Amino acid sequence: MDTTTAIGSVLAAFGLSGAAGLNPWLPLFASALLHRLDVVELGAPFDDLSQNGWLVALGVLMTLDFVGDKVPVVDHALHAVGTVIAPASGAVLFTGQTGLETDIPSLVAVLLGAVTAGSIHVARATARPASTAATGGVGNPILSFAEDVGSGVLTAIAFVLPALAFALLVALVVGLARGWRRIRERRGRSRL
Repeated sequence: MDTTTAIGSVLAAFGLSGAAGLNPWLPLFASALLHRLDVVELGAPFDDLSQNGWLVALGVLMTLDFVGDKVPVVDHALHAVGTVIAPASGAVLFTGQTGLETDIPSLVAVLLGAVTAGSIHVARATARPASTAATGGVGNPILSFAEDVGSGVLTAIAFVLPALAFALLVALVVGLARGWRRIRERRGRSRL
């Protein structure tokens, strides 16, 4: 095992899992498609996602999520479902990315991916009601589009520059934590 490759694989896995927290279907579809095109390798059994049926299913789910997350009420329902889907997607991505290049036990990879994606998803799903309240729901499609773009960028960078993807993930976590703290402070002041 090449240490540099293994470290890059782990950093990419964190980037992909973070991307899954923003949009659970986009990095799964992109990873499967890139595997199909022989651009990246995924560890078994996750390499099976590049088969025609899985690619079509992931593409349809990605499209439905992309559109549905821009529609009021539907977006909140998708975020509720995403509480399960995002961690599962993060687990698959982390395990598929590290399975070939590292000696990380599968259970550890599953947990790291699930916690990374789940944490990002919970933070964004918690911010959505604040956006709804502040903008009457008008800002939600804009916020959703920004999340989709962030997921796409993080996915692309994870495969090309894994260290940068990890740095962006850390910046995202810090930004979400600061935003969450501001929301809590505002709520505390409004109660007074």
